[in-house]
Amino acid sequence: MSIEIKGTADAGYGRVTDAFTRAFEGREGMGAALTILVDGKPVVDVWGGQAAPGRAWTDDTASVIFSCTKGLMSLLLAQCVERGELGYDDLVAEHWPEYARGGKEGTRIRHLLAHRAGVPALREPLSRDDLTDFARVTAAIERAEPFWAPGTAYAYHPITHGWLVGEIVRRVTGLSVQDAFARALAEPLGVDAWIGIPEHVEERVATMAIGASLADATARLLADENPWPARGMTLGGALPAALVGPDEGFNDPVVRRAIIPGAGGIATARALATIWSAAVTETGGRRLIGDEVRRAATSVQSAGEPFFPAPGPWPAWGMGFQLDSEARRYVTPQGFGHDGAGGQVAFAEPEAKVGFAFLTNAMEAGDDRATAIVDALRDVLG
Repeated sequence: MSIEIKGTADAGYGRVTDAFTRAFEGREGMGAALTILVDGKPVVDVWGGQAAPGRAWTDDTASVIFSCTKGLMSLLLAQCVERGELGYDDLVAEHWPEYARGGKEGTRIRHLLAHRAGVPALREPLSRDDLTDFARVTAAIERAEPFWAPGTAYAYHPITHGWLVGEIVRRVTGLSVQDAFARALAEPLGVDAWIGIPEHVEERVATMAIGASLADATARLLADENPWPARGMTLGGALPAALVGPDEGFNDPVVRRAIIPGAGGIATARALATIWSAAVTETGGRRLIGDEVRRAATSVQSAGEPFFPAPGPWPAWGMGFQLDSEARRYVTPQGFGHDGAGGQVAFAEPEAKVGFAFLTNAMEAGDDRATAIVDALRDVLG
């Protein structure tokens, strides 16, 4: 099946667009978009396929970005650090007193960011109604007892990470996460990105579809004798284990409009790439964080085998940012960003001054679509 790729790419980026085109092979119904900025200017901005059955992916199609949202939240918090509103070594309780319960009193901001807080899952099951009520989830996190002494180990916090970081942002800025994100990142850059979409955006959002490899990975997760990694994804029933289903999870308009800052961001690839570009170089007249804070925020905080045993390769984490590792390669070892469920990848490159975003609605587990595109970009940049 031939896919028409639309958009533009500068001369010399043919290998990158070829890799993007190959990503569609054998995937009928897939839609995707890729945007790359270098030195604040777009050099690749392409898209193709279907946003939903019978609806083409267009230049303004938005997609759920899943855990790429964590990278955006980490940028928000880095801005708070840069303004002197808090420090990475602050105790969480200095800003969120109600958090200091159940053995969490010694938790520091860096522990929340680097998946070291000890609350990757909640023992208390939550419902869809709970999920869409920000205050209700933060209250459940306040009541939670950690699985390990905070700071002494790490395990990926797939959904709770968003409220852990988001509540700190809310306390420090005095704004809802939705408004803080809009005022600090989306509006200054003039980009289409949201945490909690306005109702009128719904018609532009791609429908997410579960591929065979993700279905298999989800089945293995649910069958594991350790229930907590699966509970971390579902929160005990609030979400399906694959995060989406027909009209459920992040295909549910009610969920898409909710503030779920660990996985619920919605954006175009163009918006994401622009935000990441502005993290490392002036873009659209804006620079989001300075080099000093960026270097502190991208120092390794967590790596190696996690608290809940899992096969490698394992990722590496800075202050909420996913760092270059065998599990997620960027263009250079200095790259930082975050990937998302199903194949989403977004990151920045400080030395090459790159902002990158690949988004797709054909969700797979452990596939190499974005990896092949990043490899091609590395070859082009030399």
